[in-house]
Amino acid sequence: MFAKMTENWLLKLLSLTFALVLWFFVMGEQKLELGYAVPLELKNTPPGLMVANDVPSLVDVRISGPRTLLMNLRPSDISISVDLKDLQPGLTSFKRLDERLNIPSALKVTRLSPSFVDVKLERIKDKEIPVQPIVTGTPAEGFRLQDIKTTPDKVEVEGAESELKDVVDVPTEPIDLDGVKESFTLMVPINYRGKYTSLKEQKAVEVLVTVVPEPVPEKEKNRKGTHE
Repeated sequence: MFAKMTENWLLKLLSLTFALVLWFFVMGEQKLELGYAVPLELKNTPPGLMVANDVPSLVDVRISGPRTLLMNLRPSDISISVDLKDLQPGLTSFKRLDERLNIPSALKVTRLSPSFVDVKLERIKDKEIPVQPIVTGTPAEGFRLQDIKTTPDKVEVEGAESELKDVVDVPTEPIDLDGVKESFTLMVPINYRGKYTSLKEQKAVEVLVTVVPEPVPEKEKNRKGTHE
């Protein structure tokens, strides 16, 4: 029996090898579909301009193709880039994002969301905006807030032209006056959070808070004078 098993062993070995190669080939060529969250990169924003709308940072992509190719495709190797070079201010629509995907030609994109992006470019401007000190609480009984001043009284804000024109003041972090009986000075951070604008340099201002005694009513003055 052993003699029969070893009979033509070379031919049998070749057959087994061929069968294994064929199996690996068939398995490798099986179609597979996988999903990826692909980064969307905006490149070459023109000088003096900025993106002033919400653009997704990731694109959901489903890719199908030979199993061997897909299994060797690393998510870190996949990206979509949109070139903004030489664009003018305004809204530009970039369609067919699948054509910007850097994948082997043997692979096919079966789904892509979103399939296009709109990019709005605006000029970057800067503007001096008055500082608005914000106070909370009230001074101690018998005292009142007489004045409050900031140094500087204006700060520069920069960003998208359309948003900047609607900015009329920038608030400070709240200054607590609860129970205060005397004037004081302190550095207070500016509490400004624009969507497409931001503080250019100045992040805090010096605030002088002047607190004085409440004036004595005339009747009370006269009463005191009579007793004396």
